[in-house]
Amino acid sequence: MNSNDAIDAALEFMVLPSFTRIGSLVRSRTDSWQALDEYDLSGRRVVVTGATSGLGRAATAQLLICGAEVAIIGRDRGRLESTARALAETTGNPKIVPIVCDMGDLQQVEVAARTITNSLDGLDAVLHNAGVLMNDRTDNAAGIETTVAVHVVGPFALTNHLLPALRARRPGRVITMSSGGMYTAPLTVDGLQMSKESYRGTEQYALAKRAQVTLNEMWAGRIQSIEVIFHAVHPGWADTPGVADSLPTFGRIMSPLLRTPDEGADTMTWLTADDAVCASSGGFWLDRRVRPIHRLARTRRSDTPDRRQRLWDWCVEASGTASA
Repeated sequence: MNSNDAIDAALEFMVLPSFTRIGSLVRSRTDSWQALDEYDLSGRRVVVTGATSGLGRAATAQLLICGAEVAIIGRDRGRLESTARALAETTGNPKIVPIVCDMGDLQQVEVAARTITNSLDGLDAVLHNAGVLMNDRTDNAAGIETTVAVHVVGPFALTNHLLPALRARRPGRVITMSSGGMYTAPLTVDGLQMSKESYRGTEQYALAKRAQVTLNEMWAGRIQSIEVIFHAVHPGWADTPGVADSLPTFGRIMSPLLRTPDEGADTMTWLTADDAVCASSGGFWLDRRVRPIHRLARTRRSDTPDRRQRLWDWCVEASGTASA
């Protein structure tokens, strides 16, 4: 083990410095990260969901700075259009296309996929970043719990709809923003959607994020990496509107150590820009390194082949899309 690996391992072992801005600052120096501004993404077309604030907005801004054309997806037309105007002005890149879509509404997801296909001349990458954390259970029109609909079923459907466009790029890229919260959650299908009586928003969020990471590996196992590569990302603990709204106590206590949105979005953006990452597929990344998807024995025990297949089959049925 070289000195850089030893430093990284020490940070990971202690968890808190790894997930806070300490981790990103130390690793960016010891691993000599290439600055994102140095990447030339001219001619590349990227879709970013949840792009009006936080990590999605930071990633979109950086992609525009690098010269990419970006379609941004959000629920609120006003916020979406104002974000597009602001980012076009601040980055100097007008190639930004706002697409209104609630990722928890499967009809809107299908329409958005058609719009993307018609609006962009090819598609190099999809960044699944949209997210919600609810205090109480709500369901979409199909009866799917909102957190699961937005984080799991909607992205599954959008990926399926866009596979032909992504495959044409050889390889296209699908990057999913997950969370360190998934480390506490087991893989489950029967318990994926919490009941109203037992509902706890942070636990529901972690269950959905676990499913995301598992599906990332399953997509990679089903689609050849020469066609489309799949990676998931843990951003660390970042100072975003989502944290401020959903976890205010955590945000206040950890405020001095939280990553900026740019720091939290760095690895997601890097995975979109750097061609070396195409050598592998199915990884779970933090700070430009692949990480294990389990830290606890109980979550590892839950991750069985049968349960994985059941999750995939449920997503196919819930999303109404064909299996890849």
